[in-house]
Amino acid sequence: MTRFFVQNFGCRATQADGAALEAQLAERGMAGAETRDSADLVILNTCTVTAEADSDARSAIRRVHRENPSAQILVTGCYAQRAPDELAAMPGVAWVVGNSHKTQIADLAAGEIPYHGQILTGDIFETRDILTAPILAPILDPAADRTRPNLKIQDGCHNRCSFCVIPFVRGGSRYVGADHVVEQVRALGEKYREVVLSGINLGRWGRESASTMRLPDLLRRLLAETEIERIRLSSVEPMDFSDDLLGLLAESPRIAKHVHAPLQSGADAILRKMHRKYRPRHYADRMIKARGLMPDAAIGADVMVGFPGETEELFEESRQFIASMPFTYLHVFTYSERSGTPAATMAGAVPMRVRKDRNRVLRELAGEKNAAFRQNLLGREFTAVTLDPPGLALTGNYVQAKLDLPYTPNRLIRLRPRALTANGVSADIVGTVTP
Repeated sequence: MTRFFVQNFGCRATQADGAALEAQLAERGMAGAETRDSADLVILNTCTVTAEADSDARSAIRRVHRENPSAQILVTGCYAQRAPDELAAMPGVAWVVGNSHKTQIADLAAGEIPYHGQILTGDIFETRDILTAPILAPILDPAADRTRPNLKIQDGCHNRCSFCVIPFVRGGSRYVGADHVVEQVRALGEKYREVVLSGINLGRWGRESASTMRLPDLLRRLLAETEIERIRLSSVEPMDFSDDLLGLLAESPRIAKHVHAPLQSGADAILRKMHRKYRPRHYADRMIKARGLMPDAAIGADVMVGFPGETEELFEESRQFIASMPFTYLHVFTYSERSGTPAATMAGAVPMRVRKDRNRVLRELAGEKNAAFRQNLLGREFTAVTLDPPGLALTGNYVQAKLDLPYTPNRLIRLRPRALTANGVSADIVGTVTP
């Protein structure tokens, strides 16, 4: 029996792809390996959003080949779509399969389709399907993130941000139909307390066809037709946080109070150069609305530093805007040139040492905001999903809680934070929602 190991790099959508691959491989009679060293087939599901992501993937390929030279290495994902020849030239790589053909990997590994050559890629903009797990597919390894499975319901992006290579490796926006999403969530709800809905541009769900349904409509169907106890949304573009969507998040106890909206920059001039579709005032309107409706919600953002033309004055404008927003956490990225994007040839490159310093400044600001948010939670009661390893839980508003006693993973509990830890809180269990 072939034993496989899937390693994912990057975003939640990539993690969801990896879970779907595992389920499809298991459905074809293969077995999951506990480590890369014990696998016959190692699938590296790559990211390419930054040069560092590419470097991480190459390092993983070299490590697998060195530590498990008999394993077949299959490289897939965004890096594989962008630069298949580069990856195929690396020692140990048996196959390179781009996102355009990712849905065929399980058939390929099982020998069910002919495959001649080392590289299988195509025009990503011709791709219409989305990699999804079979209904009721087994989850192979109940690791920490598997107590909160990611379900990808949308892929691709029609935006053309000047710094971003993702549309060229993921293709145009497309989505999984509502009936299939309901079936998947219903099946997952029999086993898990929380499901995370993810996508490359999740807020566009339902918009790329004649459908009149939008993301809030899908959520209402999931609430009405499934028993899932908590739904969490991953990243949604700021202008897709409509009044309808924010109102639904606020009113439903079964939707996590968690808003993540990419910002990238708080400086108007930089947003324009990035080709983002909103201005700081638009973004502020959505986040202030979210905070007013959900006083205890987690509110997070992706922020980029060191974009071409980001002067000290423009960085300070961005920093002040970020400081004024009700953020509880930030994902801070240092700009990385991506070949083929408009930003890669823009004037005004920021020295790398300056980029790193600005990254540090925003991380420190994010740390201060997060600590103040967690401090405000002490002594109050919140629901949380218990994680694996036992002794950890995640609240609906995205705070990791350390419990005094180990508790069975994958349960919904009530807890009361009593003190801050380095990155979360310590908490007492005060009740059980799910036995």
